[in-house]
Amino acid sequence: MTTQLFLRSLMVIAIASIIGFVLPTPQKASAQDNEEAYRQLSLFGDVFERVRNEYVEEKSDKEIIEAAINGMLTALDPHSGYLPDDNFEAMQVQTRGRFGGLGIEVTMEKGFVKVVSPIDDTPASEAGIQPEDFIIAIDGDSVLGKTLSDAVDVLRGPIGSEVTITVQRGQDEPFDVVIIRDEIKIRSVRHEVYDNVGYIRITTFSEQTTPGLMNAIDTISKEQGADLKGFILDLRNNPGGLLSEAISVSDAFLEGGEIVSTRGREDSQTQHAYARPGDIARGMPLIVLINSGSASASEIVAGALKDHKRAILMGTRSFGKGSVQSIIPMPGHGAIRLTTARYYTPSGVSIQAKGISPDIEVELARIETLDGGRYREEDLDGALDSNAEEAKDDESAKEDEVDITKIDFQLARAIDLLQGLSVFGSLNTN
Repeated sequence: MTTQLFLRSLMVIAIASIIGFVLPTPQKASAQDNEEAYRQLSLFGDVFERVRNEYVEEKSDKEIIEAAINGMLTALDPHSGYLPDDNFEAMQVQTRGRFGGLGIEVTMEKGFVKVVSPIDDTPASEAGIQPEDFIIAIDGDSVLGKTLSDAVDVLRGPIGSEVTITVQRGQDEPFDVVIIRDEIKIRSVRHEVYDNVGYIRITTFSEQTTPGLMNAIDTISKEQGADLKGFILDLRNNPGGLLSEAISVSDAFLEGGEIVSTRGREDSQTQHAYARPGDIARGMPLIVLINSGSASASEIVAGALKDHKRAILMGTRSFGKGSVQSIIPMPGHGAIRLTTARYYTPSGVSIQAKGISPDIEVELARIETLDGGRYREEDLDGALDSNAEEAKDDESAKEDEVDITKIDFQLARAIDLLQGLSVFGSLNTN
């Protein structure tokens, strides 16, 4: 057997083994199907030899094979791909909430890198990168023709090093953004209190998320006591993360019922996740904020809480990533990320390419205090002064007004709604 035929035989055996491992075969393939598969694999062997021997630059067998595998996977959908050893290790570190890079979740669309969302308190977020931005060049080199994995590799680099990305935002002219790479330390959950309303921000779904949520709810509840009027769960610009954490967070607010179902190619692959009794918010009003940067795990949480009428959703329609990626280790060769199922909300609606629509649509805006245009008694010439105590109260009110202008419009609307629900509830009990 010649060297060429020997190599081709090895490739056919290896690729056939991979296909057999990844894709279940519900029925035995026909002899005709097998013949066609081996004919196509023979074509692959011919192309491999051509590239290996005649490409303008010498490439190692490993480079060619990995490129072929990645091409096969990325042609399926934007989320499937090949993870060499170093990328696989980086992904495992990311799910633990600490990794290096710019701090953006990206996908591939129309040949360019599309930003799903920037992660809070990261170089990308601080540089003003926004959801739905397109990265069309990196350090002056167009991303056209690159795979998503290739583009991500270029975006990565030593901590403290500089990278220039060219951004296309809507119909505006492309512009350059210089970003300094840094170690990304994700604080998955943070919380604040605004006017007796508990505000909880989840930036991503990592192993830290559920403990962080529990701690936030407990801390706010103890601090506010009977004055607490409800909670706001902010999932805006949250690109997703671990499915198990999305289920856990949903379960935390639900007393029962289905949280999410995943449906694969075969009926036997359908799986359901259900909530257990116990609501950490004790049935208090809950508002969930979402936007176009809320994807995947965020959409599972939003969909479950909406379908069970446990929360009011406010903001704009979510991203619409309703597919499940399985990470399948390939011993000694990293792993493959393969789309194996779709997500469905408890009402049986697929999230894919549809997203979750809010109950109350509120576009992103910012509150500003306008100078002039409003007149009250105190603005009139010669008006009587209020007493000192009232003046003091007025100053306090003005301070509160200044604070609220620092909060974005969607959050301010959510706070207003919870305040209204609280007032309505108190009227009904009197």
